[in-house]
Amino acid sequence: MRTICALCLLCCLLPVATTVAEDATPAPASPAVESTPTPSAGPTRTYTLPPDKLAKARALYQLRGRLRIIGTAWSLVVLVGILYFGVMARYRDWAERAAKSSFVQALIAVPLFLLTIDLLDLPLSAYAHKVSRQYGLSVQSWGSWFRDQAIGEALALGLGTILLWLMIVIIRKSPRRWWFYFWFPVYAIFTLLMYGGPWVIDPLFNNFVPLDQNNQQLVSQIEKLTARSGLSIPRTRMYEMDASKKTNELNAYVIGFGASKRIVVWDTTIQKTTRPETLFVVGHEMGHYVLNHIIYGLVFSAVGLFIALYLIYLVSGWMLRRFGSRWHIRELGDWAALPMIFLILSIFGLFAEPIGNLISRQLEHNADVYGLEVTHGINANSQEAAAHAFQVLGETSLDYPYPSRFVTFWYGSHPSISERVRFAREYDPWSKGEQPKYVK
Repeated sequence: MRTICALCLLCCLLPVATTVAEDATPAPASPAVESTPTPSAGPTRTYTLPPDKLAKARALYQLRGRLRIIGTAWSLVVLVGILYFGVMARYRDWAERAAKSSFVQALIAVPLFLLTIDLLDLPLSAYAHKVSRQYGLSVQSWGSWFRDQAIGEALALGLGTILLWLMIVIIRKSPRRWWFYFWFPVYAIFTLLMYGGPWVIDPLFNNFVPLDQNNQQLVSQIEKLTARSGLSIPRTRMYEMDASKKTNELNAYVIGFGASKRIVVWDTTIQKTTRPETLFVVGHEMGHYVLNHIIYGLVFSAVGLFIALYLIYLVSGWMLRRFGSRWHIRELGDWAALPMIFLILSIFGLFAEPIGNLISRQLEHNADVYGLEVTHGINANSQEAAAHAFQVLGETSLDYPYPSRFVTFWYGSHPSISERVRFAREYDPWSKGEQPKYVK
């Protein structure tokens, strides 16, 4: 929902919710080799789709492009409409008549505001889910989907109420420095969520079972990767997630830090890829940890949040002078100013998106390199395992092989599947007598 996206922006919009403290250790001298079944069609040279899937992928690509534009425009229209028609001003008046305490006022005004946004956004969200079901990406029932939406909404309302109440209080106490002071508690709250999320939030949406309960050999192979990577993640913190109840798509991830750090593999990945391909996917995710992408994400997000809050401070003054009386906003510390703050944040996020995605694509490419290197010698043919893993990922997700450069530049958080397959086939420093980039 749109509220959750806005709150994620406000909470730093971190690409991965984990941190790493360990350094990589040398690889084992003689790792066991896992054989790679060769696809019946021969080695994977390029990312291709059969004609029927290519037609579906093209149609889905075009439809998603239209939905992106419509969704972005609609979110801005909703915020402008709430301001123009004085909706938030009415919520403020109700809250102020009900209580003098700013926290009690927040308990009334903020949930009404966030619910208004999400109810207006619900038809688009539901249509997007319908499209996912229509194209076979999602198998989630409508009842399950509405349940997830309700849980996400409850989390957003709870977190949003606390954060926005805190922001308004700080604005009222320090109108000229609020953007700086608010920056600190936002990071503290998000760090807490990063640590506790795997225990508290993730189980609300999916079930997790120990990976070695049904996949002991896979766990043994992953342990070879963690040993080579220097990651201290025991097999008791490797899990299988029941993604197949909701989606046909594939994924795995490493999440948390300290005692909450864990490896999670979707059951769809285990079902639809060979073990060497699954190992590459896991190795890629380990790369984000070992290469300190989490720390980079924290730094980039901290800078982005700092700039965003300062821009809100600068632009809000002009907007208040120009539109404040028309929108019934008394000052920036007024509850009625929240839609204006969200509007500025949304516009900033729109133009910052290509920058964030440029950084993300580079980090994802680096993780691809790491995945190829860390599985080399463990997978008999690490290049083919990686290339075919991308092929299966693309086919399952109906990833269009020929995205426009503009779409990739503006919206692409990952390199295209075609680029990733090509790179997996070409990256081979070992045969050239060269040193690998990360795993020596």
